[in-house]
Amino acid sequence: MAVGGGTRAIVAAMLANAGIAVAKFVAYLVTGSASMLAESIHSVADTSNQGLLLLGGRRARKVADDRHQFGYGRERYFWAFVVAMVLFALGGLFSIYEGIDKIRHPHEVESLVWAVGVLVFAIIAEGFSFRTAIVEARKVKVGSWSEFIRKSRSPELPVVLLEDTGAMIGLVLALIGVSLTAFTGDPVWDGLGTLSIGILLVAISIALTVEMKSLLIGEAATQEHIEALTLAVGQVPSVRRVIDLKTQHIGAEELLVAGKLEFDHALATPQLSDAIDEVEKALRDAVPLTMQIYLEPDLYDADHIGTPDSPAPH
Repeated sequence: MAVGGGTRAIVAAMLANAGIAVAKFVAYLVTGSASMLAESIHSVADTSNQGLLLLGGRRARKVADDRHQFGYGRERYFWAFVVAMVLFALGGLFSIYEGIDKIRHPHEVESLVWAVGVLVFAIIAEGFSFRTAIVEARKVKVGSWSEFIRKSRSPELPVVLLEDTGAMIGLVLALIGVSLTAFTGDPVWDGLGTLSIGILLVAISIALTVEMKSLLIGEAATQEHIEALTLAVGQVPSVRRVIDLKTQHIGAEELLVAGKLEFDHALATPQLSDAIDEVEKALRDAVPLTMQIYLEPDLYDADHIGTPDSPAPH
């Protein structure tokens, strides 16, 4: 994913959520609606989350040093993980608490026109943010949306997409809760709407936590990239066999590549050095990512434990 695309989606979401949060808080103060309070906290959490994503992107650009020799690329994964935690605690758990309290101790919702008006405004503003995220994601998406969320090695767009999806559904739930309260005169519906929003946010935060945890631990390159790298190495004339090739993302656009290769046995040491350089160039040309590459010349031994069953390229 291009960093610029993710930044545009984050900024659009931040601006939308900041405006929505102010409007919702005003509506809550006027109406006393628990759904409006839950949605206000949700928007504040989303606004702070976008700030954390921007912070992660900035810190990930720090130059590698002696302590972090592969750089700071995983800062983006860490701060996305923090976003999931904030969404869980500040958004989900708070909304569940408010919803249960409202159901147990219902009170009348005042100025319903205010509540409905703000929710409609919020849906329009959130729709703008959601549309921006979808447009940016479509530039890099391959396959279904669920595959994009699961397979993306860049955290920003999946996070914004899931947050915006939760926000849109949450706004609809809040609108339903407030409307049913207005039609029936029973404020319990407002509490049920709040509780539903909390459950939704907890579910989204769990999904985000699982994905970000996997990226933090270290995921391999996508299957498409692994196949492209293996094919590129196999097409180098001096390579007799790809014995093993391992990858790991050390950042959203940074890849660690380590490989054991069997080269032409007739190569002298200077020629072997040139051949390794040729393989490195082939790898960099095959996949548009920044790479740290470590290659080891070796001899294929089918009886050696841990040696993959890798066919010779020629």
